[in-house]
Order: sequence, then C-alpha cells, then structure tokens
Amino acid sequence: MTTTSTAAPKQNGVRVGVQRLGTFLSGMIMPNIAAFIAWGFITMLFIPAGFFGADSPFGWHWAPVAEIIGGGGDSALINWPGAMTALTEGDNGNFQGYVGLVGAMVTYLLPLLIANTAGRLVYAERGGVVATIATMGVIVGTNIPMFLGAMIMGPLAAWITKQMDRLWDGKIRPGFEMLVNNFSAGILGMILAIAGFFAFGPVMLGISTVLGAAVDWLVTLQLLPLVSIIVEPAKVLFLNNAINHGVFTPLGIEQATKNGKSILFLIEANPGPGLGLLLAFTFFGVGAAKASAPGAAIIQFFGGIHEIYFPYALSKPTTILALIAGGAAGVTTNMLLGGGLGFPAAPGSIIAVTAAAIGGGVWNLVVVYLSVIIAAVVTFLITAVILRASRKRDLAAEGDTFGAAIAQTEANKGKKSEHLSNLAASAAAGGTAAAATSATATATAPIQNIVFACDAGMGSSAMGASVLRNKLKKAGIEDIKVTNQAIANLDGTADLVITQQQLTDRAKGKSPNSIHVSVDNFMNAPQYEEVVEMVREQKESGE
Repeated sequence: MTTTSTAAPKQNGVRVGVQRLGTFLSGMIMPNIAAFIAWGFITMLFIPAGFFGADSPFGWHWAPVAEIIGGGGDSALINWPGAMTALTEGDNGNFQGYVGLVGAMVTYLLPLLIANTAGRLVYAERGGVVATIATMGVIVGTNIPMFLGAMIMGPLAAWITKQMDRLWDGKIRPGFEMLVNNFSAGILGMILAIAGFFAFGPVMLGISTVLGAAVDWLVTLQLLPLVSIIVEPAKVLFLNNAINHGVFTPLGIEQATKNGKSILFLIEANPGPGLGLLLAFTFFGVGAAKASAPGAAIIQFFGGIHEIYFPYALSKPTTILALIAGGAAGVTTNMLLGGGLGFPAAPGSIIAVTAAAIGGGVWNLVVVYLSVIIAAVVTFLITAVILRASRKRDLAAEGDTFGAAIAQTEANKGKKSEHLSNLAASAAAGGTAAAATSATATATAPIQNIVFACDAGMGSSAMGASVLRNKLKKAGIEDIKVTNQAIANLDGTADLVITQQQLTDRAKGKSPNSIHVSVDNFMNAPQYEEVVEMVREQKESGE
C-alpha cells in the first residue's frame, strides 16, 4: 500500500529540545492523572473544610472523616487546620493513630507513581523499579510532597541502572542472569535511596522552597498575571508542557495540600482565552477559519483539546496579544478573589475545571467560572478588533494563511493531530490543502496486532485506534487487535504501526520489523481504507 508524504520541515533545535522535555514531563504526569483526580476528590470530600468535614460550608459532617484524613504522631504527613473531637490531637497539631488516605496519597502514592512511570520511560520495568526505590529515599528525607524530586530522581535512577547493566552486558555466565540482575538492581536502589535521603532530598527541598517563594513573591506583588506573557505564546508553540508539568503541577500540588486548592492549576488550563479567540473567529473571521471555528470552540471548551485553537492564532499572530491579555485577566480574577483548583484539570475542559474547583465551595466555583468568562471576553474583544481591522486583506489571502498556519502548528508540535488535520480538511475544501506524507508499506506477514503510536500514547492515538477499529468492524473483521501507546513503549511486537509523519522515523527505531504507515490525519486518514483492504485480502487468501 502507498501513502503520500513529504519530508517534515526542520525545526529550531532549541524549540525541539524544549518540546521533547515537555513531552517527557507530560509522559510522567499524564498517565497518572487519574490518581491525581482520585486524591483531589478524596481531599475535596474529607478535609475539615470539605463536603463531609467538621468545618463543611454545607453544614454536613460524617463522623469517620477524621480517620480518612489521618495523622501519625510527630511524623504526620499533613497538618490540616482545625480540630477533630473524634481523635486525640498531638503536640504538633496532628491527629494520632491513623495513617489516613489524604496525606499518604499525596506524600507517597503520587510521587512514587510518577517515579515509576519516569523510570519505565527511560528503562522499562527494571528502570521503573529502581526509580521507585530511589525516590522513596527522597520522599522520607523531606517534609513536603516530593513531586519535583520524583520527576528528577526517577529518570536519573533509571538512567544509572541502564548504564550499570551495560557494564556486564553479555559477560554473565548462563544461569546467573536472574541472580545478578536482581541483586544489582536491589543494591543500586538501596544506594540511591540512601543518597536521596541524605543529599538529593534536601537539595530538592531547597529548590521547591525557592520556587514556592518565587510564586509567593509574584502573588504578594500581584505580578502573577505577568506569567501569561510566557505561558500563552508557549502554548501556541507547544512549549508549555515544560512549564506546566515541570513547575506549576508540583508546586500546585504542594499548595493544594496546604490550602485545599491552588491558582497554579488554572494558569495554563483555563479554557477561557482559547474560547474567546475561537468565538471571535466565528463572528469576524473569514473563509475556512470562520466556518471551522464553531466546531473547534466546542472541542476546545468541552473536550479540553487546546491545541485546536493554535492555528487560528498563528494565522493572525497579533491575536497572541489577545490570548496574553485574556490569560492575564483570568489569573488576575483568581488572584484577587481567591479562586483555584483542588487538583490538575487535565484535559483543560470546563468539565474538568468544574470538577477540580467545586471542592473549594460554591464561592470558589463562582470565582473560577468568572475567571473563565472574563478571560474569554477579554480575548474575544481584542481579537475582534484585530480581525475587523484586517478583514479585507484576510478575505484575499485567508486560504493560504490558514492552511499554512495549520501546517506550522503541526510542525511546532512535532507531530500530526487529528483535530488539526480536520481543520486542514476544511482549509482544503476552500482551496488550500495541507501537505500529505509519502511512505510505502507492504505486508510480508499476517497482520494481527496494529498499534497507533504518538508521543504520550494518549489522546490523538487513542482516537485514531478507535476510528480504525470501527472501520474494521464495519468490514466484518473483528479478530484484529488495535491499540494505542507511546512510541517509547513500542517493543517490536506490533505487526503494523501507524504514526503521524514526524514520528514515523522514531517509531521505526523502536519497532524496526513492523510495517509502518504514516498518516496526516488520525481521525480521517485515507490510508485506513488501504489497511482494511490489506487485512481483508489476507483473510481471503488464508494467510
């Protein structure tokens, strides 16, 4: 089968490096978002100010709530304000006798999950185990949730394990492999855990303290909205993950542990600026941009797929100023009125934002909604002025401008996106088509296992896998396994790997013996029909 393709445009080395760092950080955090949400809901329900806490703003109280909050004497994990008569309070203000869920999850479970995921990204299961052991030393060597420590020690420990194994690769006598592997990993994990306890942990504690102080300084001087000057352009260029997952998420968790919520979770995830931009293009845009903006607004606001508005901003770069102003307005609203989220909103949809905000009470939810609305209105008004001022020029050049902006957005991201490709299809209908890719794939063995691969193994690849499964089912083919995963996790067992153009070479390196198919659009690629036909022919020929 053949598909079409041109070489991906070369990208700036620094930007690519930052993107890869952001992708790696996302790869540590995103697979564990469900655990963050679970912790957030438990916190929302059972801290003293939560729904069932002693200080519940709703007047509800559930007697066993103190056991869920927990304590543990002088080594208590958390120190929530208020007192619970159900338990004896210790000298340091912590409740005795219960480990509890809230503190144990944020102190141990979440950092260890991050460390294990990071270790697996670097060196599979073996790296994950050693990373988890080493990070445990960092955790118990500090007195705050060690997310930053887990995000650094985890991959570092896995990398050290990988280098250690290379020292005796191929030199172990047959029959002693398991003995050497288990003892070497155990001893290395012990050494790294001790080093983490005495050295690495205190260093990370200092770094966390400095970063936290910097955020507090910005809040005290009411300068936090200035962060939008960095965040909003970074989002459009896909450089935001390093900031969001590297700084905002770990510091936000620490703030949420102390205060029940954090404004940092809503700096990047606020869907207001993107909504305002897309609404402005809906009313004042031209051609394909105007026609596609309403659907894009629904996907962005309710689905949380922010990348879908990036081509609109790139097609009219001055609208980035509108995004900065809207983002800053939203941050200002939360800063002045005390709004924040109890846990990360991922993806950044209004539904996730609502779930993460409601634990702070009705007023907090109102403030968060207000920050979204204000951000959207400010962005909408400024974008509308910009679009109206250049409307005549846009009518003449919109097709080329918007189509080129979509291609540039995908180049910035370093991979294709089904949502962006749908926009490209709209632009193509107006006379502008995004460049396709070229590759040749020939089936040399029966295809039973098809894998969609992308950077994080979530989102776009999951949607693509669902589309192909449906096509195979309609063709009466139901015994083909179609899954999605991160490129880093490809193990060579896939018969056929489907990736976006910019990622195909990386996928070939991880799974060289598989058939590789490059597509432009995970949601509606013509190559899927060829894959279905190839599988059907194999079935009919009895292969």
